[in-house]
Amino acid sequence: MTRARPYDREEALDAAMTLFWRKGFHATSLKDLENALNMKPGSIYAAFNSKEALYLATLERYFERNRDALRQMAEASPSPLKALADHLRSFAGEDGAKPACRACMLIKTLLTATEEDDAIATQARHYLDAMTEEIRAIFEKAKTLGELPESADPARLAQRYQADMTALRIETHRAPATPALKALAEDMAQEVEGMRTWHAA
Repeated sequence: MTRARPYDREEALDAAMTLFWRKGFHATSLKDLENALNMKPGSIYAAFNSKEALYLATLERYFERNRDALRQMAEASPSPLKALADHLRSFAGEDGAKPACRACMLIKTLLTATEEDDAIATQARHYLDAMTEEIRAIFEKAKTLGELPESADPARLAQRYQADMTALRIETHRAPATPALKALAEDMAQEVEGMRTWHAA
């Protein structure tokens, strides 16, 4: 008797994340999950307990990947402000992703969550706040290194940056990898890099 192929949790989470990111929590059916994960309903529930728990796991995965990408960019650059600027530029080149997977999954989750989805909405807000804190820490480092003046408010700058990043992700959803989008990303990036002019040389 042929044994069923054992499931790979990492592979299954990747497939579920892409599916949920594209269709959203409510529009994703159990049949959709079966096909994407190549698993039977009983196996899905045995592995992840519930559809909501699986969605929360994919939200965590999405957040951690974006946070780690930003951290790696910041650690690799001698200039915190350039790292933040290059992060914005990176979104303008995302022409290979499916259209529904270009906008931020956390924002899409908040916009589509119902009153019954409190746990999901709460977790999405938590991850957005955590991402803003990551950005604040990079602005704080820029201030420590002298790229920003003592009067700079890293928390306020992080909020503004997060808002710009969200708007840019929405634009990539509308019109990915166009010259206009790249120009918009470059404008935002140069604005961040231009903050260096606040302090005396």
